[in-house]
Amino acid sequence: MLNMVDTLFVLFSAVLVMLMTPGLAFFYGGMVRRKNILSVLMQCMVTLCLISLQWMLVGYSLSFAPAKGFWGGFGWFGLNGVGFSSCNDYSSTIPNQVFMFFQMMFAVITPALIIGAFAERMKFSAYLIFALLWSTFVYDPICHWVWGAGGWLRQLGVLDFAGGIVVHTTAGIAALATTLIIGRRKGINHIPSPHNLPLVVIGTGLLWFGWFGFNGGSALAVNGVAANAFVTTNAAAAAAGLSWALLEWIRNGRPTVFGIVTGSIAGLATVTPASGFVSVGSAVIIGLLASVGCFIAIAIIKPKFGYDDSLDAFGVHGIGGMIGTLLTGLFASKVINAAGADGLFLGNPKQFLIQLFAVAVVALYTFSVTFLIYKLVDVFFGIRVKEKDEIVGLDLTQHRESAYTILE
Repeated sequence: MLNMVDTLFVLFSAVLVMLMTPGLAFFYGGMVRRKNILSVLMQCMVTLCLISLQWMLVGYSLSFAPAKGFWGGFGWFGLNGVGFSSCNDYSSTIPNQVFMFFQMMFAVITPALIIGAFAERMKFSAYLIFALLWSTFVYDPICHWVWGAGGWLRQLGVLDFAGGIVVHTTAGIAALATTLIIGRRKGINHIPSPHNLPLVVIGTGLLWFGWFGFNGGSALAVNGVAANAFVTTNAAAAAAGLSWALLEWIRNGRPTVFGIVTGSIAGLATVTPASGFVSVGSAVIIGLLASVGCFIAIAIIKPKFGYDDSLDAFGVHGIGGMIGTLLTGLFASKVINAAGADGLFLGNPKQFLIQLFAVAVVALYTFSVTFLIYKLVDVFFGIRVKEKDEIVGLDLTQHRESAYTILE
């Protein structure tokens, strides 16, 4: 039976998740050099437009229409049959159309996360084609595998409460693939400092705020699981932000604003798959481990291998999503969520193995198909801007706009 309180809660959660995309635009925009801020804002905002339409036309059907195949199929193509009645495969208390709208915002932000990997060097036209193909052939099938009725990983018993696999692992692995293929930015011998830290902090605040809808709303009802997800989300973000600052303090002699916000986002990404399955104490541990894992990836592994993941999309979202998915297999508790499972620490080692298998399969599929999509788009349209355009900046060369008036 439909419940108006649950429906209102999920609608509110959906608009919180929608706010995360402009929040991400500020977060990423402040991190790039000033000559490229508008290009990042444009890529994020056009993703909101493009993937919203893709989702309503075909994406929702491919992801959530009941089926046992590679995709959900075309049964809900163009939202045919997606109305005001509930779909019991997902929730009996909210309309199918509300669930569609909530999941739309997840589909939007996932390809937007990848922008951080190739920021400052991809053609805008190429990004449009890449994002559309990637959402259709990577996000939609994996979403069906993990969350869709008949999805094979869902039937296997994988736990992913709000997108550690579906959102963060896919986006992070795609970020790694694209940054390896596209190559380093021209004329950069060291990592540029963020040009506008206040924008980065504003973006972090919007992301953190929206994440309560991202995780809490995934309960799809006003209940104890939703309340737990709200608290665990905040706990992990706080623990990760503080511990990242301490790591910087120990390693570099001082904590930084950029460090604490990066740590907070790492904690949010890492707790995402676990938020509805673990206790608050476990969430704090997850946040601490998130900061350590992502800090090592960004401060040690990235410089050692020399890949130019511009805004650390892989180091934060990829590493965080995978760590969080594995930790869910350790800390999950049926006391917290009876619809879930116990993890290894509660006597169920099989759950950890399921989580590990899911991460490996999704990472392999995402990397391979992302590589293929990138190469196809590059062959037919060319992906990277010309060296001269890159030096001038994408704001002027791609959009003929400038964010700042510079007086020489």
